[in-house]
Amino acid sequence: MKTQIWCCVAVLAPLTVQAQDSSAPIPPIPQIAVTGRGEVKVSPDKATIQVSVQTRAATAAAAATENATKQQSVLSALRALGLGNDQLSTINYNVYPEQHYEQGKEPTIVAYNVTNTILVDVRKLSQVGPVIDAALSHGANMITSLQFYASNTEVARRGAIATAIERARADADAAARAAHGSLGSLLEISIGPYSPPPPRPMMMARGTVLDTVQLQTPINPGEETLSVEVSTRWRFIPGQ
Repeated sequence: MKTQIWCCVAVLAPLTVQAQDSSAPIPPIPQIAVTGRGEVKVSPDKATIQVSVQTRAATAAAAATENATKQQSVLSALRALGLGNDQLSTINYNVYPEQHYEQGKEPTIVAYNVTNTILVDVRKLSQVGPVIDAALSHGANMITSLQFYASNTEVARRGAIATAIERARADADAAARAAHGSLGSLLEISIGPYSPPPPRPMMMARGTVLDTVQLQTPINPGEETLSVEVSTRWRFIPGQ
């Protein structure tokens, strides 16, 4: 019986000590913090084009009438290409006088200018060239903006996240080895804020009036870079 009693005490004693030590601070876990960056190339699949009709006449009414006639011709030509009304929207309409100044005299109005600009949402890049050509050959005389963008980047974003994590792991492993230890498990991961690549403008002579149309306008949208950053923390196992 005494032996059994002493065995019981021997077992309980460590438990009692453990209970007393449970309030002691737990030593921090050695960690390695690394930020990884992933990039993926994406090809634009859509574009927006700003098409303007600019007219000039002796009166505002005459300039506006001529402008409306030409703009209606432009819209009809674009609809003939298969563009719907939801792809054509007016974004600017401006009427302004053209004045002549002479020293010592009041300025006089010599003409009126009317500018009507529509935004064309092109959902197939193969239509960009035909849209420009159709607009210019039916009355438009200014292309003030052409921008390309990728409409669906979710798959590319996830690929960039995977690449960023792989790079973070590789850097963390290199750091652990350099510190004469090894890399443990992943403790935390945080994906940074993401925004799609902004529309990429095509360099153009802004405001240049185009009087003639040659053969079909060639368009090459190129590629855009989508990037994502992730912050990671890994367990560091010190060497023995």
